[in-house]
Amino acid sequence: MPKSLPVSRYYDVKRDAEGQRFIDVHVTGLALLQNPLLNKTTAFTPEERLGLGLEGLIPPHVSTFEEQKQRTYLRYLQCSSDLEKHEYLRALQDRNEVLFFAVLEDHLEEMLPIIYTPTVGEAVKNYSGNYRYPRGFTVSRSDIGRIDDMLENVSVNDVRMIVATDSSAILGLGDQGFGGMAISIGKLSLYTAAGGVGPDKTLPVELDVGTNRQDLIDDPLYLGSHHKRLTGSEYDEFLDTFVEAVATRYPKAIIQWEDFSRGTAFRVLERYRKVVPSFNDDIQGTGAMALAGLISAARLKGEALKDQVFVIVGAGAAGIGVATAIRQGLMQEGLSYEDAGARIYVVDRYGLLMDGQPDLEEQQQSFVRPAAAVAGWQYAGEYPTLHETVTGAGATALLGFTGVPGLFRQETVETMLEHTPRPIVFPLSNPSSHVEARPTDLIHWTRGGAVVASGSPFPDVEYEGGRYAVGQGNNAFIFPGLGFGAVVSRAREITDNMVMAAALTLADYTAEHNAQSGGAPRVYPPISELRELSVRVAVRVARQAIEDGVCAERRVRAMNDDALEAVIRERAWEPRYLPLRRGAE
Repeated sequence: MPKSLPVSRYYDVKRDAEGQRFIDVHVTGLALLQNPLLNKTTAFTPEERLGLGLEGLIPPHVSTFEEQKQRTYLRYLQCSSDLEKHEYLRALQDRNEVLFFAVLEDHLEEMLPIIYTPTVGEAVKNYSGNYRYPRGFTVSRSDIGRIDDMLENVSVNDVRMIVATDSSAILGLGDQGFGGMAISIGKLSLYTAAGGVGPDKTLPVELDVGTNRQDLIDDPLYLGSHHKRLTGSEYDEFLDTFVEAVATRYPKAIIQWEDFSRGTAFRVLERYRKVVPSFNDDIQGTGAMALAGLISAARLKGEALKDQVFVIVGAGAAGIGVATAIRQGLMQEGLSYEDAGARIYVVDRYGLLMDGQPDLEEQQQSFVRPAAAVAGWQYAGEYPTLHETVTGAGATALLGFTGVPGLFRQETVETMLEHTPRPIVFPLSNPSSHVEARPTDLIHWTRGGAVVASGSPFPDVEYEGGRYAVGQGNNAFIFPGLGFGAVVSRAREITDNMVMAAALTLADYTAEHNAQSGGAPRVYPPISELRELSVRVAVRVARQAIEDGVCAERRVRAMNDDALEAVIRERAWEPRYLPLRRGAE
């Protein structure tokens, strides 16, 4: 990007003679009030109102930032449902971006489940019906040939983080067509609130390649393309064109691939990860999050990761991503590739992944077990079921990525007590209505022994006078810091080592929190500490980028860890109003 380009066609960020930052704006009046990156609503100063043509367009009282936040939060509390709260916050973001992020940061633990999982699932399903205001970038089959010109319509010129989805596998909800845009928007909100990426450096993207949902195709109010999903070479050419255009318009951007179907997710990641700096949060982010939680859970047991035997249910992008991360984690603790793999059992719709099973995908092959691995097991069908696998393998850790509510049965969880007094049970499917087991049931079935984490937030469990913390296995512990560390280092590639660095940082941070808190030990830290955690993750990720030789930012390559942390904290965007001045005509 040429240095002469402003941040946006509507404004630029500059410094005055004293070095203080201000915004040089090129729109006034109503056009300014309709730009959420510039709008201060009632907080414009008298001088700004006069100089920017705002007099008479807003109430006369000049609100302080604290007054605005208080008014906004009180209105938020009046919303009658989580979906209404989500829509209210989204409308606020579309009206006043700085105020939105300030309120979100003040109430992050309370609002994260509203703007992200689980409530975002409802927003996805209702996206066309609740559509209000344009946000993000959309490209479809009919206009992919004009994508270079279309990207010029995006008003910001220095995008660093893109979340792109084809909406084929949203959470546990499956194909949601154009509604997946809500996921891209929600993820990027966390890149800003938790990771420090400026909102004018982000771009949510919907790759509208169609939908296989006939009900959406037949719905006249559906806002996406009314045709079946692209496949094969046509799909590949579509994504190739998108990636090439993005690399041209935004050469410093990182792409997070989001909510692609199981086979496509791995193929897209491998096809582009060395073409543009990119990663898949469902595969790598979920893997890093789960690995960190398992390390923390093993520490709570007074054991190591390599002491556990893992059963993973669900062999899609998340399940195989987690299995891969666990294998990498076991190898970090000294096991060979073969010995690490021997401690991991993956169960899918037919049962345990085994040689000769139908419909095996390439990414599943390294977790397929030979018949010799189950010699002596008791199982009735062609392949061991979940319960038979837990029993035969002697599982001490059970993780779910199926979206099948209630899949973890009492008898299966109780069987784990024969292998360990403290089974690790992570029903990690989202949203909460799709969880494989309720945390309170897991604690009761194991008589307080289970170490539990879930994908969506659940309250801690009271059992026989004790309080048991339920960890929330949220990818937000990983991707904001991973992304910001990659942005600061201008990583040419998101390496596996960088993802592992994020996981180990989360595990170490959790141990530090448990040592200092004095409360019930946790598998994951509180969401309220997400911003500080993300700084730590960003530092480790940037350091790893340097060590892996993929850091393109020459100034960063020369920094020690203290200097690296200082520059990351300095560059992290904060939600505060800057003075606005009218630019030269």
